[in-house]
Amino acid sequence: MAVQKVNMKRTLAEVLLVLALAGAAAFGWLNLQKGNLANSNVTALEGKVKATEHLLQDSVEEGEITELALDLMSEELVQLRGKALQLDAVKAALANGPLLQDVELFYKLQKSLSVERQLGLGALRMLTKGGDDPSVTEAFQKALQMADWNGRKNTICAAQIGLAAAGGNVKVMSECAIQPPNAQDGANGDGHQAPGGGHENAHDKGGASAHAGPHWGYEGAMGPERWGSEFPTCGKGQSQAPLNIKGPFVKGRISVAADYKVGPLRMLNNGHTVQVNVAAGSKLRIDGVPYELLQYHFHRPSEEQIDGKPMAMVIHFVHKSAAGKLAVLGVLLKEGNENPGIKTLWNHAPSAEGPEVAPEEVVFNPSNLLPKEFDFYSYEGSLTTPPCTEGVRFFILKTPVNVSREQVIGFPFKRNARPVQPLNDRVITVG
Repeated sequence: MAVQKVNMKRTLAEVLLVLALAGAAAFGWLNLQKGNLANSNVTALEGKVKATEHLLQDSVEEGEITELALDLMSEELVQLRGKALQLDAVKAALANGPLLQDVELFYKLQKSLSVERQLGLGALRMLTKGGDDPSVTEAFQKALQMADWNGRKNTICAAQIGLAAAGGNVKVMSECAIQPPNAQDGANGDGHQAPGGGHENAHDKGGASAHAGPHWGYEGAMGPERWGSEFPTCGKGQSQAPLNIKGPFVKGRISVAADYKVGPLRMLNNGHTVQVNVAAGSKLRIDGVPYELLQYHFHRPSEEQIDGKPMAMVIHFVHKSAAGKLAVLGVLLKEGNENPGIKTLWNHAPSAEGPEVAPEEVVFNPSNLLPKEFDFYSYEGSLTTPPCTEGVRFFILKTPVNVSREQVIGFPFKRNARPVQPLNDRVITVG
């Protein structure tokens, strides 16, 4: 009996020991799992801490950049405030309007205004009356219509920007964008530099780039019949050139005499024609008034027609008076013998569009291209290329000069002539 009790106690002790060991094992396993989870959490937290440190570093760098940008903006703001104060001072001085009244009264006494004065009038009206006044838009529009693209990019840009500022519906050329103070001086977006760098108006001397306005040509989507879509005067003008010259004529008493001088040969292929730029000194005198020869260029076939028939080519000599008036002397070229003057020019003429060329020690006298007789047809017309500005006086010599078939073929443009335009109410005089 005693032995059985001892055995029962021993068994009970073994059971308790097993349970104790099982509990200890369970407790240890749970602690191990918690430890592993804690380690995972620590690792995750370490990753988040590092990511946060990176974000903080990026924020510091961005903050430094932002602070630098703010400093630069503050400097520009100070400059703008100074300019605004200057503008306010000018506007305050003009607010009562006496200066504008004096200028407008003075301009009314003038027979005509230059495009620069017309532009200045628009600016003065804007400063005095504000951009909403209709007279401001009127002045800038007139200045833009008067601009003949004769190397006057700044004038044209000023007129376009003025119109835009006054609320006018005008597309400002990309070249007219105001450059920031640190922009490179003299840079031109299309890579061309004046004078004579690009597609300028054939009646210009220097070279307002054609990229300074809508592209135009003699065929295709922007041929002559479509010029009016981008250059309103080309489509709506009532005194457009060229003309079909036919009677009846009116007898005129106008004296015209050319006084051209020898000068260095400077030639340009502007993508629309071959142009010869002329040094100062050569003049055309109309009733004694001198007109400076700026340049001359060629059209194939002739733009002017005589009784409905064009000639092989024409030379347009473009002149300008001290008052800003334009006059074109036209010399018709008919197929015949070789022309020695044109032979000299063609020997040096650029065959492809590019900058002006000036061959060394080569001189030329434009008089070599004129006929001996100076009887002419005359009419009021326009530039024969966009923007087709009107107010150009034409003198087309009756006597043509020869040009050989080979020389006509040697001209790098197969066709660069605007079709003839309606006469409307104009008369053609003979002299």
